[in-house]
Amino acid sequence: MSVQHFLTLSDLSGDTLKSLIADAIRLKKALKNNTSNAAARPMQGKVLGMIFEKASTRTRVSFEAGMAQLGGDAIFLSPNDTQLGRGEPIEDTARVLSRMVDLIMVRTFAHERIETFAQHSSVPVINALTEDYHPCQLLADIQTYVEHRGDIAGKTVAWVGDGNNMCQSYIKAAAQFDFKLRIACPEGYQPNTELLSSHADRIVICNQAQQAVDGAHLVVTDTWASMGQEEEKKNRQLAFAGFQVNHELMALADQEALFMHCLPAYRGLEVSAELLEDPRYSVVWDEAENRLHAQKALMLYLLNTQA
Repeated sequence: MSVQHFLTLSDLSGDTLKSLIADAIRLKKALKNNTSNAAARPMQGKVLGMIFEKASTRTRVSFEAGMAQLGGDAIFLSPNDTQLGRGEPIEDTARVLSRMVDLIMVRTFAHERIETFAQHSSVPVINALTEDYHPCQLLADIQTYVEHRGDIAGKTVAWVGDGNNMCQSYIKAAAQFDFKLRIACPEGYQPNTELLSSHADRIVICNQAQQAVDGAHLVVTDTWASMGQEEEKKNRQLAFAGFQVNHELMALADQEALFMHCLPAYRGLEVSAELLEDPRYSVVWDEAENRLHAQKALMLYLLNTQA
């Protein structure tokens, strides 16, 4: 039987993804209400291997805490801790590590690296971020919307800013969760053209942030300079002038619109400090927490385990 990986949202059907969101909400409520079945410990004896070639706060803590809450264990592996950092082929690391753990999470640079890893792994591999996609964050984002506003199907989402891995994950999400996506990026910073073309029925490209946000039910942004782009920061700040999400921009959205940001956020750049802290719109703290619950649901699904 083939191994089920989670490298992009397209790896699972829309119905399966919706089921994961429902399970994540259930797991969250059980934890909050202290009704989790602690005796069950569905991940007891299971080990998650975590390969980090990019630094992280939320990803590491959410996966480690999630495994601990489910009764399992997690092993953190940085480039300095593995032979990957010394030039061992990805294929070799994947073959060996997957014989020793039950599940592997990879946070890396080029998406091709995780694809190669998954091809040679005998256990499920989870994409915890690549330069092209960040599907775990989208599970948390959709969970957050569902908790606050209900089903996102048929709604309009506005992406404002860089056409990065988060933007490209939202493109995938638009198809899987059945919503419309408007994208506003400066010229030269749009998402992958092939991805845009293959999802043309779901996407509208806007020249200005105001066009994208007009009447939108959810407004999302991200940092203008991702990890590895620090040297471009000054040029990017100039290019992205006019793409800040603030109260003036949110006033154009639907009156029940929410604001999300996957964090870390740079107040005064991609988002104003006032909007980020305004609970009328901003649900970023719920969004961050939901990484924990969505990933617990995902890991249980990939290992065909119930909690």
